[in-house]
Amino acid sequence: MELMKLLTKIATVLAIAGLVLGNIAGANAANKTITCYKGTTVKKVTAAKPKCPTGFSTTKPKAAASTPATSKGGTVKINATYKGTVTMLWGDADVNVTNVTATGTGETGGLDKLTGMGSAVPAEQCTPFDGEGTLGSGADTLKVKYADGSMACSADADAPTTVTIKKGPITIVSGTGKYAGATGSLTLTGSWAIASASKGSKPATPVTLTLTGTITTK
Repeated sequence: MELMKLLTKIATVLAIAGLVLGNIAGANAANKTITCYKGTTVKKVTAAKPKCPTGFSTTKPKAAASTPATSKGGTVKINATYKGTVTMLWGDADVNVTNVTATGTGETGGLDKLTGMGSAVPAEQCTPFDGEGTLGSGADTLKVKYADGSMACSADADAPTTVTIKKGPITIVSGTGKYAGATGSLTLTGSWAIASASKGSKPATPVTLTLTGTITTK
């Protein structure tokens, strides 16, 4: 009888031990966690037998190769020759350049068109003058003007003669396209012939201009 009681106790202890071990195993299985990926979305799944949701995978996607940043700023060297036509209107004591239109060749930086106007009060053979215009066409342009110190000189005291811009520093006023916010140091010189300087005359004559310098873009 005592033997039967002992066997019963042993069986009970073994049963309890089995239940405890089973619970521990179950707890350990429930604590298993996996990481699932779908594009940039990451999910963690915890279960006895965890599985990733539909569309997810345990394979971590490769990181996309980064694209190196490009610098927009730079410099543009200009060494161009513009040929076209200049039209003037003579008054009693002044002369107005009503229109300059020219096309550039060489290192134009894409600024292959030149248009502008100006004025001067010639009291001597060399006289200061004012002028403004636009370089380029389409999306990329520069608006410029002659800076202080610009000087034009005539070869003779009276017409017919040739006018030469000997000092032609120009200032960048504004820009568009790749030249928006541009700065730089430019010089525009050139020459053209004058057949008549009488009041009211509107001579139109060929002009050749040279633009040199460097433009700094943002």
